[in-house]
Amino acid sequence: MKEVNPDSGQTPIPQHGSNQSQPIPSHPILDFSDADLAALLRRVVRGTAALGAVVALILWLAMGWRTAALFAVGAAISIGSIYEWGRLFRHIAARMDGQKSGRGSGFGTVTVVGLFLLRLVIFAVVIYGSLKCFHGSPIALLCGLGLALAGLVWEALRVLRG
Repeated sequence: MKEVNPDSGQTPIPQHGSNQSQPIPSHPILDFSDADLAALLRRVVRGTAALGAVVALILWLAMGWRTAALFAVGAAISIGSIYEWGRLFRHIAARMDGQKSGRGSGFGTVTVVGLFLLRLVIFAVVIYGSLKCFHGSPIALLCGLGLALAGLVWEALRVLRG
């Protein structure tokens, strides 16, 4: 912006794109707190569960129970993954703030990360077992697993849109 001596009687000419009368609004992502993240993850879990149930029912009617079961397994793992990532983020945020991480605060970071990785291995075993047991479409399983990503992208776009 052009500087002008207040005694000269001239008014400053704003530069292109600036607006002097209104303060620049803060973007919602700048004010995003840990509580906002927890609320976002709860919304993603609810949305993933609802969408997973509806799509599994549609797949059951259209393609049979085996494909619907694989999709439901993928959706359940998506929900579990969102929950686990949320727990890991809460623990890391609490450690960064110098606080105890709430329930299970006696666990150290190595233990929390180890349990997180153990749950990922359990999810992998469930995926393998469901593919061997149900003999449905593996694409349905992948789509169920993708529900978490779709839900997170949707909520992130909502936050960015403000």
